[in-house]
Amino acid sequence: MALHSAEVDWALGAGEDFAAGRYGRAHTLRFDGGITLPGSASPHVVGKWADPAAVDPEEMLVAALSACHMLSFLHVARLAGFSVRAYRDRAEGTLAAIAPDRQAVTRVVLHPAIDWAGEAPEAEKLAALHHAAHETCFIANSVRTEVIVA
Repeated sequence: MALHSAEVDWALGAGEDFAAGRYGRAHTLRFDGGITLPGSASPHVVGKWADPAAVDPEEMLVAALSACHMLSFLHVARLAGFSVRAYRDRAEGTLAAIAPDRQAVTRVVLHPAIDWAGEAPEAEKLAALHHAAHETCFIANSVRTEVIVA
């Protein structure tokens, strides 16, 4: 078993009114490897109280699914005898209502573009590699969100 950790720090800003909901949602994210990122609620959720330049939790979930799929895909492609030179994904997550006053990221669509070093797999084999990567991905195994490889 492996333990993964992150720190999240937020503080009320000068002149902000917490009780009235008039406070910034910007915060700091620190990961166990030492990287620090600016975080915030999504501007789509809290409007002007968000920091649009920061990463929001929904984006982090989409990025985690994309990165996990990529890492799993690279592994299964290598084991199948293929060589990948580059992998790029433009992942998109959809936030939707799941009940009154409840929302969730209900769908994530991955759009991987792969540059093969040598022979590329046929379409059926490529689909099988993506399926195997999805089954192996720890993050995909951790969420109920529909994940599609387009």
